[in-house]
Amino acid sequence: MNYKQASFWIITLLCIATSSQADDGYRLWLKYDLIKDAAKRDSYARSAQFIAVSSNGPILKSAAEELQTGLQGLLGKSVPVITNSNGKTGGITLSVTDAPTADGQSLNNEGYQIAKRQNTIVITSKSDAGALYGAFAFLRHLQTLQSIDAISVTSSPKVKYRMLNHWDNVNGTIERGYAGGSLWKWYELPETIDPRYKDYARANASLGINGTVVNNVNASARFMTNEYLQKVAALAKVFRPYGIRVYLSVYWAAPKTVGGLKTADPLDPEVRKWWTDKVKEIYQAIPDFGGLLVKANSEGEPGPQDYNRTHADGANMLAEAMKPYDGVVIWRAFVYKADPKADRFKAAYEEFTPLDGQFNKKVIVQVKNGPIDFQPREPFSPLFGNMLQTPLGMEFQITQEYLGFATHWVYEAPLFKECLDSDTYVKGKGSPSGAATVAKVVDGSLHGYPITAMAGVANTGSDRNWTGHPMAQANWYAFGRLAWDHTLSAEAIANEWVNMTLTHEPQAVKRITDLMLRSRDIYVDYNTPLGLSRPWAGVHFAPEPWQSKSPRPDWTAVYYHRADSAGVGFDRTATGSNALAQYRPEVQRQWSNAETCPLPYLLWFHHVPWTKKVSTGRTLWDELCTRFYTGADSVTWMQQQWAQVKPVVDPEIHADVTGRLANQHKEALWWRDAWVLYLQEYAKQPIPAPFKKPERTLDDVKKLVEIYQMR
Repeated sequence: MNYKQASFWIITLLCIATSSQADDGYRLWLKYDLIKDAAKRDSYARSAQFIAVSSNGPILKSAAEELQTGLQGLLGKSVPVITNSNGKTGGITLSVTDAPTADGQSLNNEGYQIAKRQNTIVITSKSDAGALYGAFAFLRHLQTLQSIDAISVTSSPKVKYRMLNHWDNVNGTIERGYAGGSLWKWYELPETIDPRYKDYARANASLGINGTVVNNVNASARFMTNEYLQKVAALAKVFRPYGIRVYLSVYWAAPKTVGGLKTADPLDPEVRKWWTDKVKEIYQAIPDFGGLLVKANSEGEPGPQDYNRTHADGANMLAEAMKPYDGVVIWRAFVYKADPKADRFKAAYEEFTPLDGQFNKKVIVQVKNGPIDFQPREPFSPLFGNMLQTPLGMEFQITQEYLGFATHWVYEAPLFKECLDSDTYVKGKGSPSGAATVAKVVDGSLHGYPITAMAGVANTGSDRNWTGHPMAQANWYAFGRLAWDHTLSAEAIANEWVNMTLTHEPQAVKRITDLMLRSRDIYVDYNTPLGLSRPWAGVHFAPEPWQSKSPRPDWTAVYYHRADSAGVGFDRTATGSNALAQYRPEVQRQWSNAETCPLPYLLWFHHVPWTKKVSTGRTLWDELCTRFYTGADSVTWMQQQWAQVKPVVDPEIHADVTGRLANQHKEALWWRDAWVLYLQEYAKQPIPAPFKKPERTLDDVKKLVEIYQMR
């Protein structure tokens, strides 16, 4: 046996040994385990004799290293990297060029084309970052066992800034974090670099995510100090070879708290100078700094309105400070006042639409997908489409604040797609009726926005498997794929993820994909069916629809569902808060009539009598009970489906998810009983057959909530 043969068998045995070990979830969807199908493996290997790169820049170097790692694991062979193929065929070439693609298709700066030419796989892009994304896409092609005999893939991102928003704090905690503490070890930085930072960057780059906001939007002013800028610069150095730029959330009053000024008024000359100097200092530490994210005058955070200035005044002041640099200001539209007579649904629209056209060209207004706050199901925010002169970025929540934390299995791609595919009916540039989707607002194609953004509030933490619930990794994955290309289907993304992460066995892939696609609706049915919203206790986990005491009315549960003896639901028609008037007439017609309003949005817009028949033929009360009961029962179905894939899923992951599903079923019954027993006090109706009355009383359920809140 010669050296090459010996090396091959050593690598193969190592790959087999690795793949046979229990999987702790750390590798996410970058599991480069040996492909079991020898014929397919050999087919791939014939086009993977070498990796040729045109330069040794840091990003291209990362691309080549990833290809080496992936191919060694998937094919069981070591593939050399060379700087010039010299006409050799049978390898993979990373080509960065301004020349048109072979088939004449256009690429934007970060796009890529993968094509086979004379038995050579050529990955072409106009930029090093695009070549990196193409390398990951090629590996994804192999991981999902697709043919490369006539491969021809062309893809460009539809959104320019594709980023994660980390709500991480200086003390290592994460607001809305359910997977351990922060990834960022601030007390060790900048001297000590955790190897995990690189794996985080790899995972993001594999999805085309190109930005990371490293700190909480409820920001600490310490991030504006030199001490913390050096820590952030150390992270930026790790992320840079993967095409990822860092961003910082801003505490508006920083000029006072760390700058020693008497004011944070955006029109004050000293404040403007302080920010100009601070931005210069940031760029000196981080030359490719991405920009600033701002939460202002929201939920007690300071902002320009403290000085009788507008959001535009504040954003534009920061944009002026950013003018010499290639960075942006992202200003969040999540604002609402503590007004007992107002409808929180309307707040962002009322504050921001009068400012359309007043924002600096470097400003993006970041809008949550719905008008309230990341609910399990919300109508799309009326801001989308109604600010024709202001780029609107999308803000999704990947972490499951209102979706059962790390206990409940909820695949979020259907939620993301439901919003992105909603029609705003706003006329854009040559846009026909029915084509003005939220996605086309966000990607800039409808209104010609020059800069575009999509952000996801991250679900990562220090847990070994990154996301707490192993299946929650799919939500990070789905966000990244949709930020790159919002036309992808939730099913296609789920299928990809299952193949890359759990199993290739066809029946198991189909079973798990079906389970994922149903999981969100199952959760909604036992949690907030028909448009009920925000019935949570404390930190948005335990059911407490009776909650009526809080420092402000819109932090209570009764504010949203408005259950009484007449019915339940929030009237947002012309007879109520008239929030529907913020949408275009075509949207209003869909939702304004309780007789024809789609059931998912019925109680979002109407206060409906208990005995009124809905479109299913049941009374409202009977329909609600049916949803609560069948939703909870469907978790049993989830358990059964998951049990059937046990033979082909890693034992450690299978056992972990099995335990979480058992907990989810228990908590689904908790939600069912809380809602049914509470609402029955108003409806005065019996629980319909064949459903049985809960064995516990409403007082029993309330005691469970009290125990939970004592933790």
